[in-house]
Amino acid sequence: MSDTSYTPPRVWKWEPGNGGKFANINRPIAGPTHDKALPVGKHPLQLYSLATPNGVKVTIMLEELLAKGIEAAEYDAYLIQIGEGDQFGSGFVDVNPNSKIPALMDHSTNPPQRVFESGAILLYLAEKFSAFLPTDPAKRTECLSWLFWQMGSGPILGGGFGHFYAYAPEKYQYPIDRYTMEIKRQLDVLDRHLANNRYMAGDKYTIADMAIYPWYGALVKNRVYEAAEFLEAHTYTHVLRWAEELDARPAVQRGRMVNRTFGEPSEQLHERHDASDFEHKTQDKL
Repeated sequence: MSDTSYTPPRVWKWEPGNGGKFANINRPIAGPTHDKALPVGKHPLQLYSLATPNGVKVTIMLEELLAKGIEAAEYDAYLIQIGEGDQFGSGFVDVNPNSKIPALMDHSTNPPQRVFESGAILLYLAEKFSAFLPTDPAKRTECLSWLFWQMGSGPILGGGFGHFYAYAPEKYQYPIDRYTMEIKRQLDVLDRHLANNRYMAGDKYTIADMAIYPWYGALVKNRVYEAAEFLEAHTYTHVLRWAEELDARPAVQRGRMVNRTFGEPSEQLHERHDASDFEHKTQDKL
């Protein structure tokens, strides 16, 4: 083992700025850092987010609902720049005390309902609009099992593998090996399951797919961490087949654009308030 050994002190103390790309926004306490009200648009559903994998889950869901003709799913999506600390504004903390995107306010209820955590938002919208969640008890349970699989597994991919492989200020073999082994195991779990199932919950597209695709579909398509070669993503053929099928869905393509601040300007829609915004308000049009 070549990694430098570290002996933890008896009591840990925070050193601001210690720890890589996101050090400027990491801190060991919760709560707001500044007063800032959130904007409220014209639709009942107000989304405050960024096109990270967790944010993309929800914008895909909303666009899929609209594609089904559910007009009540119209929404406004406002950009939360996490690198600038927008998630610590008082208004955002009121919606999500955990200061993580995405966060949703439903103004169709009295009083308005806040919903935070991406899995909770997917489930809330699925139940509200009776869509993308099986009604058969066995199939519903299968769907929710995979939804919660992602919620439990995703932090290993993002905060574990992604951090140490792509973002940590120094590369250490032990954590990279440890998390790489687990991510390859997770990909194998998905690949074995998708060998016998078109979608995560069987033959129907559900919120389980919407939860898993922005993380693991993006991983095998080399959209996060630039790690596809390192992980031999091409060997997970069933995950790739599934990811490519979801890639082709127009609602998925739109959902990936909302609150996006990177990539081609034509694929970035920083705010979304109307379906026509995809044609007229992407960054290449402004």
